Amino acid sequence: YAWDANEEYLFKAMVSFAMRRYSSKSTTQISNVLLCNVTDRVSFWFVVTDPKNVTTVPGSEVEAAIRMSRNRINSAFLLSDKTLQFLKITSTLSPPVEPSTPVWLIVFGVVLCLIVAGIVFLIIAGIRQHKKKNKDSTERENLEEKGEASVTAENGIPCETLDLKAGHINGVFAADDERFTSL
Repeated sequence: YAWDANEEYLFKAMVSFAMRRYSSKSTTQISNVLLCNVTDRVSFWFVVTDPKNVTTVPGSEVEAAIRMSRNRINSAFLLSDKTLQFLKITSTLSPPVEPSTPVWLIVFGVVLCLIVAGIVFLIIAGIRQHKKKNKDSTERENLEEKGEASVTAENGIPCETLDLKAGHINGVFAADDERFTSL
């Protein structure tokens, strides 16, 4: 956009706003901000005069005031710290965020926790399996001491239901006389 008298007025107003906000007792007016050596490329320098006397405000105070209100000045002109530069005033870009703990330490902690959890799981599973084996063996010993036969299973069918002394007739096969059926 074009830099004209209205834009200059807005800039002066923003600088006077920054000065008033920086020093609450200050009564800086727009007329106290003087622009000098304005060029077509919107390059200039400015001074702020003290309203009570004709002296200029120290540069350190002006820098502090602009640094404090930099975001408001940028917003007024729809610019950023990269496009609106104040010489001798550092930009207000925040430094890159560095975590308090290094990333490698976080990854190491997660991997270590997973390994410890796996070891604990294997230990607990081993203890349970050992207890289960001990329980099964003690039950077998108790049955043998009582004189009871252990129940064996063939193909998932308990064998105790078969009477091995009397024999067993398989009903699937037909009797000899019924081998041939008439048609």
